[in-house]
Amino acid sequence: MNTASQAVSKQPTGLAIRTGDLNLWYGTFQALFDINLDIKQGIITSMIGPSGCGKSTFLRSVNRINERLGYVRIDGSIDVFGHNIYDAGVELVQVRKQIGMVFQRPNPLPISIRDNVLFGYNLHSENRHASKADKEGIVEDALKQVLLWDKVKDRLDQRGTELSLEEQQKLCIARLLPVKPGLLLMDEPCSALDPKGTEAVEELIWELRGKYTILIVTHNMAQARRASEECIFMLMGKVVEHTATEDMFVTPQNKETADYIEGRYG
Repeated sequence: MNTASQAVSKQPTGLAIRTGDLNLWYGTFQALFDINLDIKQGIITSMIGPSGCGKSTFLRSVNRINERLGYVRIDGSIDVFGHNIYDAGVELVQVRKQIGMVFQRPNPLPISIRDNVLFGYNLHSENRHASKADKEGIVEDALKQVLLWDKVKDRLDQRGTELSLEEQQKLCIARLLPVKPGLLLMDEPCSALDPKGTEAVEELIWELRGKYTILIVTHNMAQARRASEECIFMLMGKVVEHTATEDMFVTPQNKETADYIEGRYG
């Protein structure tokens, strides 16, 4: 197996993400400053901080979305499961298979629920020519993992865009699973949902812990406290504090963290 294909394979390091002196600029504006983070495998980690502090920029650097913008420059390293995803020769398609992304607003495709789930699998999997029965099993397994199977099993030919927002977001997560990502990135995954939908998606996130490493960006501190095991607080493009979630909310070690949690700014 060549280096490129190995670049995002799982390694028994205990870490899903390790960054080394990561800096990022949008043109002449520096958005991230010397980010050094170790994010553990198999747990849920949340990122909090005021708008514009660099949370989403960091998230989008982890699956190389930012580089679509021609004026972005990145220095430093981002290791995912033991390999730097910015190394020369790394295949972007392999990065995207291993790292799934969930956005603020659900974005199901205007095709059937079944075809939504199979979209990435049919595009990327070496077994995309599997039998119809095998594919039906893949659809069922993915929808069960996101707690959606019982609601949609009798209407798999319905368009994904016709589901409720909560169900659409679950479907978008289900769409990632057949290609077997190790890491799920979630950028404000509940921001478009009502309280009931938010509760349902948080329940799903908790159900997925252990099977996947999950990194969530959220402005909702109550959500971070409910639905994550470790928490990272960012401010002005820098990591201020990274610790167990309960410790951060009960005994923050930095004044800036305490000020933010107590609502003094942001």
